[in-house]
Amino acid sequence: MTINPGAAEFPHRQIAAQLRERIRRGDWNPGERLPSIPAMAEMFGVAKQTVQRTVDQLRVEGILITKPGSGTYVRGTRRRLNRLSRGRYGAHRGYHADLAARYRQQLAGVGREPAPPEVADAFGVRDGTEMLVRRHLVRADDATVEVGASWFRVTDATGTSLERAEAFGRPLYQEAEEAIGRRYASATDTISARQPSREEAEILQIRPDTPVLHLLHVAFDETRKPIEVAQATWPGPMTTLTEEYRIPAPVPEPDPDPGLTLA
Repeated sequence: MTINPGAAEFPHRQIAAQLRERIRRGDWNPGERLPSIPAMAEMFGVAKQTVQRTVDQLRVEGILITKPGSGTYVRGTRRRLNRLSRGRYGAHRGYHADLAARYRQQLAGVGREPAPPEVADAFGVRDGTEMLVRRHLVRADDATVEVGASWFRVTDATGTSLERAEAFGRPLYQEAEEAIGRRYASATDTISARQPSREEAEILQIRPDTPVLHLLHVAFDETRKPIEVAQATWPGPMTTLTEEYRIPAPVPEPDPDPGLTLA
């Protein structure tokens, strides 16, 4: 492993490119510890500060994770999540089989809290209006890959199973339909990128300057009244969101009226 001192690219970026390539081809597997910073500095013939900049960059990208007192490890490959509206409800109003196999959802808490601005706006109420919220984490392998919450109107959820601090043996929207007595008819997804909160960074095990992808999912009944507002936050650099859909066939143009004469 060498760097080119005469190249236009900074040394720490040259090193980062080589480490990415070695991780990609399997020289270091997910969970495997990399050589120490002094050892890598000697390998590349650079200062320790240069290697530290490389490690910092790859941590922001989500490729590496540093465990204090232990070392720097390969975090893993990019995770593919298809959890947008169609993926959430599935082809037959149920979770896709592969989601259950790849991801484990854990209930993190149930209670009443003031609605944050984006949730309040989606419901059309004032900021801070009390809502019922069900919080969850999603894990894949040994890492938390999603921080999520589902919000309901207190008037809809009071006295129903949605208030119980327990996981259901079926998708949440199916439980909500039965508990509230209204059917999910349509939904909108809004995805944005932002910096994580301190709590999100700690839970997702990312640096505070690592961007996250944030989903706001609003589910409506047939009268276009919101039933549920769900939030999901994923570590951006190691997450891809994939939707698969059919493209409509071209609509054939009608034949010209045989009675018309074209000049």
